[in-house]
Parts: sequence; C-alpha cells; structure tokens
Amino acid sequence: MQIHQTDFSTGNVYRNIMEVAVPMIIAQILNLLYNIVDRIYIGRIPEIGATALTGVGLCFPIITLITAFTYLFGNGGAPLCSMERGRGNREEAEMLMGNTFVMLIGTGVILTAIGLIFYRPILYAFGASDVTFSYAADYIRIYLLGTLFEMITLGMNPFINSQGFGNTGMLTILIGAVLNIFLDPLFIFGMHMGVRGAALATIISQFCSAIWVLRFLTGKKAILNLKKSAMMISWKRVGSIVSLGMSGFFMAFTNSLVQVVCNATLQTWGGDIYVGVMTVLNSVRDIFTMPVHGLTTGASPVMSFNYGEKAYDRVKKAIKFITAVCVIYTLAGWGILKLLPEFFIRIFNSDPGLLEKGVPALHIYFFGFCFMALQFTGQNVFVALGKAKKATFFSLFRKVVIVVPLTLLLPHVNGLGTDGVFWAEPVSNLVGGCACFFTMLATVLPELKRKV
Repeated sequence: MQIHQTDFSTGNVYRNIMEVAVPMIIAQILNLLYNIVDRIYIGRIPEIGATALTGVGLCFPIITLITAFTYLFGNGGAPLCSMERGRGNREEAEMLMGNTFVMLIGTGVILTAIGLIFYRPILYAFGASDVTFSYAADYIRIYLLGTLFEMITLGMNPFINSQGFGNTGMLTILIGAVLNIFLDPLFIFGMHMGVRGAALATIISQFCSAIWVLRFLTGKKAILNLKKSAMMISWKRVGSIVSLGMSGFFMAFTNSLVQVVCNATLQTWGGDIYVGVMTVLNSVRDIFTMPVHGLTTGASPVMSFNYGEKAYDRVKKAIKFITAVCVIYTLAGWGILKLLPEFFIRIFNSDPGLLEKGVPALHIYFFGFCFMALQFTGQNVFVALGKAKKATFFSLFRKVVIVVPLTLLLPHVNGLGTDGVFWAEPVSNLVGGCACFFTMLATVLPELKRKV
C-alpha cells in the first residue's frame, strides 16, 4: 500500500478527518477482531463452548486494564505530540514520543509480573466459579505473556496516526487481526488447544503488529522518528503525558471496574448463565461502538494539530462534524439492535438458554444507545484540546459515580434482579453523556470563538 500523509493544515477539514478516521474506523474494527474472533471460536468448542466463553469473559477486566495503560501513555502522548508538530517544534514532539515508549515498556513488564503472580485470586474476585476458573486461567496465563506486544501496538500506533499516516496505522491492526483469524481455528480446533490456542493466536498476532509499528516509527518514511536520544525520561514530560492520558485510562479502567462489579452482581443474582450473557452483550457493544471510537479518535489529531496552529475555525468545524455523524450512526445502531437481537447474540453462541436470557437483556442494555455518542464526542474533544481535568472528571463521573452504584442498587429495586444490572448502562449513557457533551459545548466553543 502506498504511504499517504494527510496535511492537517490545508484543505477541507471534513476530508482531513475522514482521511484519518476511515482507516482508524477500519483499524478499530479489526482490533476488536482480536477478542471477538476468540469469543466466536471459543463459543463453538463442542460441548464446553458456553462455559468456556463465560470463563474467557472473566478475563476481559484484566485485558481492559492492560488496555487502560496503553491509553494512559499513548493517548496522552500522541495529542501532545501532534500539538507540538503543529507549533513546528519537531524536537519536543519526538521527545514526547520517546518518553511514551519507555513508559509503555516499563509498565508492560510490571503488569505482566503482577498478572502472572496474582491471576488466581483476581479471577475469583472477578466472579469466577470453580467450573469457569480453569478456562479463565488457561486463557489469561498465556495472554499475559503478550502484554508488552499489546502495549507497543496500541500505545505507539497513535503516533503514526498523529502524523497523518492513517493507512499505515490501519495496517498495524490489519496485520494482527488477519493473523489472528487464521491462527485461531488452527490452534483451537486443529491442534486441540481450546482456549489456550485462542490466547496463543492473539499474542503471536500482537507480536507481528508491534514489529510493524516499531519498524515504521524508526524508518525513513515517518515525519517524526522514535530515537534512543529521545528516550531519556523527563518526569515533567511524563507528567504532561499522564495528565492528558488519564482520561482514556480512567475510561478503560472504569470499564474494567464495571465489568467486575457486573459479573460479581450477576453471579449472585443469576449465576454463570448471566455472566455469559454479559460477556455477549459486551461483545455486541464493542462491535457497535468501535466505529464511533474510530471516528472520534481519527478526528483527534486533526483537532490537536489545528489547535496548536491556532486555526480555531477548523477545530469548531471538526467538533460539529463528528457530533452529527456519531449521533446519526448510534441512532441507526439502536434501531438495528432493536430489530435483530437474536442475530447478534447467535454470532457468539446459539445456546437456547443464553438466547432466552440474552434477548430481553440486550433490549434493556442498549436502550437509548444514541446518548453514548455524546460521551464519546465530548470526551474526545477535551482530550484533543488538552483539557485534561475535564476529560478525567467525565471519565470517572459516568462509570464510578453512576454505573457502579446503580449496578449494586437497582437489582434490589422493585424486584428488578438481574434486569437492574442491565438498566445501569442506559441510565449512565443518558446522564453521563449529556453532562459531558453539554459541558464541552458550554466551555470549549466560547473559548474558540474568543480566540478567533
């Protein structure tokens, strides 16, 4: 594929966004395939598919937590890097990239060690039963060995996109996803490795993606390069990276927290079958939110660069564009899920019990799905423009202040039981999404207007 670089300072801002966002959307969808394909194949293992799927679902909070640290550094460093490039400060931009890389590697080593030592008590705390623990343990022990590869792939790929190389960033994920799709059935069924085969396929795929990222960022085609001289840690830079990346970190970390609380609550009120239902619903949600996430993430470097270059009119146009597209898309997604609930559940498992419990749960869980777009849009604008405190606050507000308490309280209200757990999500989308989005409108747009 020919290397194409988008100039964020010229041309139609909508086109600039789409040139980066379309490959990003494809990349996000492909990245989702790492776990989705695992779940599809695992759910179809003869005789044990539903139980194995529930067991692997218990690993998602751990996987999400690892992803949170890639956001902490990658999604914190990349916007700052893009702003400095917009200001014409190449040296500082490369220093930010180098410091991000060192922090990703160091954190990856620590997370691997902690996970391998404490996975047993962690999995039981996350809702594992004696039946599902063995499958969860088989998967996570192998998956954790690829932590460094995941940190490099997800943490450094934003630096490729922030330079305008959307197609190259997409290839990072495409390489891993395609390998994973082919290796999964080979290891799971061909070599009879079960869930261990799914985990092994994933880390091999992540390794290849990580090599691709490093090769590009250290090569001649990149505008900004990953250099040893830029890896000397400056704690002031790390502080700036972490401050801005805290929003993405808390969004992913609180997702992990919510998954733990949901699984534990559902285990109490409904048992393993409802933990399996939540695993499927999380997978369906990932499918439908990835395009929104890809669009907003793709728009981020465009907004960051133009904000750094003081082209504020272009920033306002970008905000209006992503808001309109995200709201329209999520409305359409809600309609599709309303019409075809069984289709999306059957992608992962066709067990009659799972379908019986899953369809009503899906209708509740995705009620008012369009409000999720407001959270994504507002959150991303705060991050892209360096508004670290607001971005972090709204990450915590939606999940910690709203979802977790409601997940624990609603099952006791009016006999809701397990339905109460599923109602916590749409309520949080409405309250948290509106609060984040309208705060962004009230604070960011007047600032941009004053600066024009």
